[in-house]
Amino acid sequence: MSYVDHEELLVAAREYFIEDNYSQAEPILNQLVLKNSKSPEVFHMLGAIFYDNGKFSKAIRAFKRALELDPSFTDASVGLSIILNDLGRYDEGQKVFNDAKKVLDETRVKDDPFINEKLSTKHDELGDLYLHYGRPKEALEQFYKSLNLTTRKAEVTMKVVECYVKSGDLKKAAKALEDLIAIIPDFIPGRLKLAQIYYEQEELTKAKQQWQSVLSRQPDHPQAVKMINQLKHQQQISL
Repeated sequence: MSYVDHEELLVAAREYFIEDNYSQAEPILNQLVLKNSKSPEVFHMLGAIFYDNGKFSKAIRAFKRALELDPSFTDASVGLSIILNDLGRYDEGQKVFNDAKKVLDETRVKDDPFINEKLSTKHDELGDLYLHYGRPKEALEQFYKSLNLTTRKAEVTMKVVECYVKSGDLKKAAKALEDLIAIIPDFIPGRLKLAQIYYEQEELTKAKQQWQSVLSRQPDHPQAVKMINQLKHQQQISL
C-alpha cells in the first residue's frame, strides 16, 4: 500500500468516525490494519468503535496496540483507562493513565497549555467515573489533578466540592468555595452552593451574606430571593 493510498483511506475513515458513522468507518479501518498500518490513530478509532459496540476485549487490544505504536498517544491511553474503569479494573486504568502522563512529561510537553488542558479533561473524566461508582476519595484525587492543569477553575472546583459534600466534609467543601470566590467574586453558582452549605451547618448569617451577594449582582435571582425570604420567615417565627 502506498503512502497516498494509506492517507486517502485514513482521511475517509476519520471523516466517517467524526460523523459517528461507525458502520462505514470500521471496514476502512480494518482494511488499513490488514495492510499493516502503523498509525496509532487507526487503532484508536477501532478501539472507540469496539467500545461503542460493547466489544470490550477487542477495544482493549486495539487501544493497547495504539499505545505500542505511540506511547504518548493520550486519546488511546484515556480510552483504555476508561474501559478498564468500566470493567471495575480501577488500578489498571489508573496505571495506564499515569504511564501516559509520564511519557508526556519525559518528552517535555508538560508545560504545553494545550496538552495540559487535554490531560485535565481526562482527569476530569476519570473523576466523574469514580464519583459515579461511589468512590469520592479517588474522584477527589483526579479532580485536584485536573484543577492543577486547567484554566477551568470554577467548573472543576465545583466537582471538588461535590466530592467533599458526598464524603460529609462540609468544612472542606466550604473552604474550597471560599477560596474560589476570593478569586472569582462574580461566580454565582459558587456563592449559591456556599450559602447552601452554610445554611445546612446552621451558619445563617454567613448564608444570608452569600445570598445577598448574589442579589447584589442579580437582583431577581429566584433561588436567592426565595432563600432570603425563607430565612426572614424563620427568624420571625423564632422571635
